[in-house]
Amino acid sequence: MSKKFYPCIILISAFFFFIPFLGSVHLFDWDEINFAESAREMIVTNNFSQVQIDFHPFWEKPPLFFWMQVLSMKMFGINEFAARLPNAVIGILTLMAFYFLGKKLYDEKFGLIWALAFLGSFLPHLYFKSGIIDPFFNFFIFLGIVFLAMSIRKTGERSGFKYALLAGISVGLATLTKGPVGLLIPGITVLVYWITLKFKNISNWKNVLIFTISCMLISSLWFGLEMINNGFWFIKEFIKYQMDLFLNPVAGHSGPIYYHFLVVFLGCFPISVLALPVLFGKNADSSKDGKYFLKWMLILFWVVMILFTIVKTKIVHYSSLAYFPLSYFAANFVYELVNNRIVLKKYLIWILLLTGAIFSIILIGLPLAASYKTLIIPYIKDDFAVACLNSAVTWTGYEFLIGTAYLIVLFIAIIMMKRKYIFRGIVLLFYTTAFCIFFYMKAVVPKIEGYSQAPAINFYKSISGQDVYVTTIGFYSYAPYFYFQKMPGGHSESGNREWLLTGDIDKPVYLVTKTTNRSFFDKHPDCNLIKQEGGFLFYYRIPHSRK
Repeated sequence: MSKKFYPCIILISAFFFFIPFLGSVHLFDWDEINFAESAREMIVTNNFSQVQIDFHPFWEKPPLFFWMQVLSMKMFGINEFAARLPNAVIGILTLMAFYFLGKKLYDEKFGLIWALAFLGSFLPHLYFKSGIIDPFFNFFIFLGIVFLAMSIRKTGERSGFKYALLAGISVGLATLTKGPVGLLIPGITVLVYWITLKFKNISNWKNVLIFTISCMLISSLWFGLEMINNGFWFIKEFIKYQMDLFLNPVAGHSGPIYYHFLVVFLGCFPISVLALPVLFGKNADSSKDGKYFLKWMLILFWVVMILFTIVKTKIVHYSSLAYFPLSYFAANFVYELVNNRIVLKKYLIWILLLTGAIFSIILIGLPLAASYKTLIIPYIKDDFAVACLNSAVTWTGYEFLIGTAYLIVLFIAIIMMKRKYIFRGIVLLFYTTAFCIFFYMKAVVPKIEGYSQAPAINFYKSISGQDVYVTTIGFYSYAPYFYFQKMPGGHSESGNREWLLTGDIDKPVYLVTKTTNRSFFDKHPDCNLIKQEGGFLFYYRIPHSRK
């Protein structure tokens, strides 16, 4: 196929895999619903400068991503599709950026391999079908570091000034997306690069000045205007929260020191395996530009992995920026294979087979376990999990074939690579992974969600629009806000769970709890059980004046 069609292949593939079925499953607690709710509250209150949750200040994130969700919701309504669409669009832009950057560094084939590598890996692909903030943030951070590297490389030339400007804009947008970490990661990356050069001069004052000014101007679109309009208190609380998040683990989000290394290796299959020879071995590339960029990607990868290993809070997507350099390592290795500069070692084939087989077994096992849940329930000691599994979810019985097909095609792709059909085998592997995710998200994930949060979310949706209060007892969730479509106002104590449970309420209250908390409501006889569905109990309390 002619190389001139490569951009069209990437563009069509990105649209096909990222856009369809975005709204086929509810948003997931916490982050997806949290962020969508902040966007919804911006629309409801017409306050686009301060991020809110439950109509109270939310210190965790600046507003750029929420602005994009607001724009999407204005176009497509307040729903799952609109909440996830900004990341799908960023996914398309990311793959196109990979192609054109790869073409600039090497040629069109490298750009194609790099884009397909990201498309055809599990977590990198999945995040573009999500409503979390990280794909948006990672895109701008990656661009910022790319432009910084180009600016340093072109110091003294006119293009160096241009790249410094673009770097400042990109880092400023990253800061508007996720706060100070948008400055921290590029800053540490440049510092490490400078150390590797033994503190030699790497730029000039003009480039540093234009980067600083452009970054500050972009960041000031929110930080500056917020301080002018509302004083320093909101920004002060925002920065205080960011420091606390860095230094202290969020409840339920701690983990072992190897947490992110395990997540990246298993979650980024197959690029995590294909990247190993470049990440830990000697690179066979002879391109001067390629070696320069590889150095930056290696620094970025280790900065991300070490930084978020140090951070006390352990959440899967914290290390997702590492997927960008990881995909470059994989593309670099595959490109060298395709050009016959290196050979595919047996150990790598076995790691591909083993890791791919583990994934396939999980993909096969989940629907089979759900279909034959009566056989495994006796061995489960968690009462809540048992109650969840007893939810009425209908399976066709054929869902396991998705994982089976993936395992079969994985073997075929590896055999093709072993027989020197490297490019065809790799393309088959990447597209097979993408199709596997595509079908699994439609056929399996909504059913799995049916065992977890769906009963509660469907209940919130069923009472949406009623003049009542709704809250959770014994666990925290953002779902009542978004799916009940809570509006501002009401009694001053409406956010106080104790008041909703025992106080002199002015209108009915719906209370949602887990089945393991049933005994708690024995102490509250005026809370009447409506029903149990899955792992949830639904109670109703009415004001004394209506009894």
